[in-house]
Amino acid sequence: MHTTYLENLAESLRGALGDRLIEIQVRYGELTINVHAEDIFTASAMLRDDPILAFDTLIDLCGIDYLTYGDNLSEKNNFKNRRFAVIYHLLSVDRNHRLRIRVLTENNDFPVVDSVTEIWPVANWFEREAFDLYGIVFTGHLDLRRILTDYGFIGNPFRKDFPITGYVEMRYDAEQKRVIYQPVTIEPREITPLVIREENYGDCES
Repeated sequence: MHTTYLENLAESLRGALGDRLIEIQVRYGELTINVHAEDIFTASAMLRDDPILAFDTLIDLCGIDYLTYGDNLSEKNNFKNRRFAVIYHLLSVDRNHRLRIRVLTENNDFPVVDSVTEIWPVANWFEREAFDLYGIVFTGHLDLRRILTDYGFIGNPFRKDFPITGYVEMRYDAEQKRVIYQPVTIEPREITPLVIREENYGDCES
């Protein structure tokens, strides 16, 4: 019965989105669709306003960096070489169904996606977080600035090529009587855990 319900929902999505729907997947009892970055705003408005779908609530929005496992993306839709994506989780309170949307950005060097804050105002802070942590730019966002890192932070810490130690560190300078930034002084090192094995450990007593 649950499978039939998801199939009916998938058919409603195909009818509402048409050519804007690139791919639809049903896995582990969840529905995921892929949409082009250029279509996300229009598609989102349709998903919200369609009386059958009625996705009135954006539960979550986050960025993804596919740098190390791009081969798992669908090759038939030219997704293999795409690095960044934005994931949207939608809920219809009235219809009691959920949907996941994946939008892969066109440009790996400058990832851009249209903002959906006009459709779901709650996207404001979510988009700022994806901008801060992944460097994804949301066009149309009225206040796109960092939200988790400080103003002097360099880079995007959730990108997979971002160094664990970062690029700069900050400390309080007693002479200047303020916090200053300086290059990272931590030297990269390999930590080998100390393993202590007791003699005859695990031997069963006869």
